[in-house]
Amino acid sequence: MYSDDKRIVVTLDAGGTNFVFGAVQGNVQIVPDIAKKSNYENLEKCICSIRDGFAEVISHLPEKPSAISFAFPGPADYPKGIIGGYVPNFPAFRKGVALADYLKEHFSVPVFINNDADLFVYGESLAGTLPWVNSLLGDAGRKKRYRNLLGYTLGTGFGFGFVSGGHLHIGDNACVETFCLRNKERTDVIAEDFVSAKFIVDEYERLSSGDRVVEPKNVFEIAEGLRAGNVEAAKKTFERYGMFVGDAVATAVSLIDGLVVLGGGVTGAKKYIMPSLISEMRSYLTRRKSGEKVPRLQTKVYNLEEASELAEFLRKDVVSIEVFGSGRTVSYNPSKKIGVCVSKIGAVRAVNIGAYSFALDKLDSMAGK
Repeated sequence: MYSDDKRIVVTLDAGGTNFVFGAVQGNVQIVPDIAKKSNYENLEKCICSIRDGFAEVISHLPEKPSAISFAFPGPADYPKGIIGGYVPNFPAFRKGVALADYLKEHFSVPVFINNDADLFVYGESLAGTLPWVNSLLGDAGRKKRYRNLLGYTLGTGFGFGFVSGGHLHIGDNACVETFCLRNKERTDVIAEDFVSAKFIVDEYERLSSGDRVVEPKNVFEIAEGLRAGNVEAAKKTFERYGMFVGDAVATAVSLIDGLVVLGGGVTGAKKYIMPSLISEMRSYLTRRKSGEKVPRLQTKVYNLEEASELAEFLRKDVVSIEVFGSGRTVSYNPSKKIGVCVSKIGAVRAVNIGAYSFALDKLDSMAGK
């Protein structure tokens, strides 16, 4: 979609620590990433970072952009471009900031704002996971195609969005979130507190009895033997992190039947995270009286990062059954399969493509196209 479009859209991936600005034309980023500190605790400095980042990108463009379209984390009134309410990673915005109006007045172009995970999953549905999986199915001679995709951003926080039938689903209140689900072990604590960069640092320090680290990357380096530290504590930290992610993902997949894609910096440790994540999604619950075990999910879960599981996921499972009383048989595929993978195009690129396509969708809709 829009791969041949000549319009330019300026984008931003607003992480809790850094802002990454860019520009997209025809689904291709035409300006190298420009990063600025978010200054998330100071409203004036934060808005200046946003304004100056966009201005720097625009200064490199051959023409005026058609729109600004970007991601911002947390609940907000995205259709109106107002950031406010409980925005965990940007406390300075909690009283409400009409960010879209400010930027529209400053740059004199349309401005569209969405949740970062929404744009991530939208980009993945257009140019990442969905076309990747469906292409593999076609190559394997399968007619099956997937249309629904759940996307999670694993970094400073725990973002979620989903696409259904090619359409980004934002809900009636632009508030589709899973960060505030109950935590598996501490039901009085939100899921995000155990699925965040801070949790990885804190959990490693707890399991290692006080070995200090600065960021999740340090814990990964310890697990890999590239940095001095408690290797087993590092691996256990990611194992527990994966379990908590898997618990939240299983809840969403129970309601939204689709593939799952993970993005964000923490996915660099996927080798330590994925096994426990998949195991949690494959776990069982029990019936209250009989004690009968029931699968947590009614779909079979595959780790698409593993070649053997990917092959099994793509395999055609067909059985023939007799049509009652007719002597005829019909064939069908009784297997209900979903897969979990890490982004093949990178979270930043997925967000940029999502932001670009969303903006052009809106511009075309406004023009009656």
